[in-house]
Amino acid sequence: MLIFSKIADLQGYLSPLKSNNQTIGFVPTMGALHKGHLSLINASKEVCSLTVCSIFVNPTQFNDPKDLERYPRTPEKDINMLESVGCDVLFMPGVEEMYPGGSKKELFDFGYLDKILEGAFRPGHFSGVAQVVKRLFEIVKPDKAFFGSKDYQQVMIVKALVKQMNAPIEIVPCPILREPDGLAMSSRNILLSPSERAIASNVPKIMESAVKLITNTGIDAAKFFVQNEVANIPDCRYDYFEVCDADTLEPCKNLEGRKTYVALIALFVGRIRLIDNLVFSL
Repeated sequence: MLIFSKIADLQGYLSPLKSNNQTIGFVPTMGALHKGHLSLINASKEVCSLTVCSIFVNPTQFNDPKDLERYPRTPEKDINMLESVGCDVLFMPGVEEMYPGGSKKELFDFGYLDKILEGAFRPGHFSGVAQVVKRLFEIVKPDKAFFGSKDYQQVMIVKALVKQMNAPIEIVPCPILREPDGLAMSSRNILLSPSERAIASNVPKIMESAVKLITNTGIDAAKFFVQNEVANIPDCRYDYFEVCDADTLEPCKNLEGRKTYVALIALFVGRIRLIDNLVFSL
């Protein structure tokens, strides 16, 4: 695996390959890799000539400086994991390389899409995500980019970004990978204490019960259930639980037949914020 820290060096390597009609798959990450990330690398390797992974903890998408400070960083382990699955290229830039003029936030307009759910609870978060993804897309110029579906809203933001950029990049959402107890794999999971990790295992169970309630009793009953369940778990704090149209992410009040929906949750376990989602149809 080749490792680059400078944009010019990476582009110098990739440009001749692009000219030779080799397809470039791209997996942008913030490091602290897990099997979910590796599944994205494998998905890229199946359909692309060359797979590039980036590791960059992007300061512009953190609205809480303490959250940025405690975000896990495990570069040596990450490199070993990427090599184990045959990733071709790793791009590991510093903040100055990515933002030579300083990391001032760029503003984007995604309509309601960046103002609901995560956008409402983390103001400016998606502008920061869009800023770094746009920068990385301009640097790597991939043919396909692979994202995990755990960050469901983020995938939709990135699709909207590509449309705004008028860039010929296919965004490929990949399935959520889960731990044996059902918890969605996340880089933040390693920040949970053993007792918090045990508490976090309740999240997928709550979601499954909520989706059953949605289909049997309705959305309001499911929301009431989720809020009560979270309130009764020690060290848990509820942010939101919403049911949205899976294609548009517009929040739903009532369900219609023959449609696909997504239930999304965000909550704190101790100081660590977790998100999850379940897609379902009637």
